[in-house]
Amino acid sequence: MALRARRFEEAKRLSSNNLELAWWVFMRVSGVLLVFLVLGHLYFRAVAFNFHRDLTYDVVAQNLSSVTWKFYNWLLLFLAFLHGTNGLRYVIDDHVASARLRIWTKTILYTLVFFLVVLGTISLWGWNYQLPR
Repeated sequence: MALRARRFEEAKRLSSNNLELAWWVFMRVSGVLLVFLVLGHLYFRAVAFNFHRDLTYDVVAQNLSSVTWKFYNWLLLFLAFLHGTNGLRYVIDDHVASARLRIWTKTILYTLVFFLVVLGTISLWGWNYQLPR
């Protein structure tokens, strides 16, 4: 059941267990982090590195070969999927009436998200993006 609280004290009072309270806190923290990560990503990709003019495979490969950029992109990927999945869990809890259908829907959702996060992680960390010279 999704918490509809606006403040931590209210969420703590309304939460049925500590896990639901932790997810409530996570949604607020990850939402703020995602705003700054996305704005930083847009700034560095479009403004600082002038990607709209210099977008070549070599430039992208050079950035993706850096551990810092890999971690930054992975954090953006991971937080976005986790935040979105938790939000979709709230929607499923609110709109799917049947308990059996709710369980199956969440199982499919979690499996799909796990697969996509693993695929994204392998894509970022799995191989070297530098062209052989």
